[in-house]
Amino acid sequence: MSAVVSPIREPLVQGSKTYHQITEDLISPTEKTPSAAWTIGFILSVTTLLGGIFCITWTIWHGIGTWNLNRTVGWGWDITNFVWWIGIGHAGTLISAILLLFRQKWRTGVNRAAEAMTIFAVICAALFPGIHVGRAWVVFYFFPYPNTRGPLWPNFNSPLLWDLFAISTYFTVSLLFWYTGLVPDFATVRDRAKGLRRKIYNFLSFGWTGSAKHWQRWESLSLVLAGLATPLVLSVHTIVSFDFATSVIPGWHTTIFPPYFVAGAIFSGFAMVQTLMLVTRKILKLEEYITIGHIESMNKVILATGTIVGVAYLTELFVAWYSGYVYEQAAFFNRALGPYWWAYFGMMFCNVMSPQIFWKKSFRRSVWITFLMSIFINIGMWFERFVIIATTLARDYLPSSWSYYTPTWVEIGIYLGTFGLFFTLYLIFTRVAPVVAVAEVKSILKSAGDQYTGPNAVHHHEHDHGSENVEVHNH
Repeated sequence: MSAVVSPIREPLVQGSKTYHQITEDLISPTEKTPSAAWTIGFILSVTTLLGGIFCITWTIWHGIGTWNLNRTVGWGWDITNFVWWIGIGHAGTLISAILLLFRQKWRTGVNRAAEAMTIFAVICAALFPGIHVGRAWVVFYFFPYPNTRGPLWPNFNSPLLWDLFAISTYFTVSLLFWYTGLVPDFATVRDRAKGLRRKIYNFLSFGWTGSAKHWQRWESLSLVLAGLATPLVLSVHTIVSFDFATSVIPGWHTTIFPPYFVAGAIFSGFAMVQTLMLVTRKILKLEEYITIGHIESMNKVILATGTIVGVAYLTELFVAWYSGYVYEQAAFFNRALGPYWWAYFGMMFCNVMSPQIFWKKSFRRSVWITFLMSIFINIGMWFERFVIIATTLARDYLPSSWSYYTPTWVEIGIYLGTFGLFFTLYLIFTRVAPVVAVAEVKSILKSAGDQYTGPNAVHHHEHDHGSENVEVHNH
């Protein structure tokens, strides 16, 4: 009777690494002079950001009349981009929190950059509600603070106020979760640094020494934050979907929106993580830490969520037909065959049809196909938000009110400016912190690396806090 042989898993850390080599590979990018590629990217990002700041200033100075919004289409690129950026901010906490709770070791290669992406995407998203109120200096009306002007108290029945609570909570927990993971790595950078730089990293690491007590508290806090963040992953985009679902407008007033928005957010978020990680692994030479195995695992999530989104699209069409409600039927007929047909079919192709190529393993493991698909998916998800918002509003109950919305240069400039903000923050992050979580990669090395399978299977100790921490951590 032959024994059952379990399949050999692909190592998540390649190259027969020792603990010292991991420290060198992941910490050294923060110590070296920036590369030419990083410098060019940073200059382009800052330039785009400055263009966006100019457009925001122009909007505040001249008013919302500089946008092409009208009485029919009161929400345009502003809310479209707000929902799009919130969606992109979903993957980071999902990768970190839910996969941590499920003990998925492949998360360690990508979770740090994904968490940073969440923070920066939420900052970009928060910009739009602040501008689209028209008079930016009265944005404090959003906040429920004690005041003597009774009628000006925020309307707690409004989903826009629910957005404020959901997104600020999500941002706070995500920021704490991200920073908690950084603390041991900041200590490792501190131990290698000198002078002022050492003092700065000592402050950032909160005096971390790598004792067993520190590790125990670190793990406990990580699990508590993961437990808090997991329901937030589901709640944040659910509440964003309430902006539409609680209205009475045909095409919006539907109960499928919450799960459909959450699946779409994870879908677009994972695609943006792929875009960033593929570029980062190439520029910082991290191919042995962000492996093809990581890319394939993430493509499986993209395939699953893309299929859920496709089912949601077809469900919407079926429910509109089956309801017998002429206004609902007209709304979906207008989406598919009206003046915005190009956005609808772009959405269907990018989000539903194109991800299906990931059923083939060789495509899931192809860097170039993955990169191309990640761009496609984010374009498609932007189209989805535009279709839901602008197409639905452009044709309402009264044909006399129908209009066609196109953005002005100011709206386009603000949107591009958020890309400048996002990439400026991300590039700064790659310079001041390890893009891959050093301590977490070391903690899975024995079980998920190939250190002990090759000819270099010798255990090398190093005398920095990073390796000592991991020794305690593993035991």
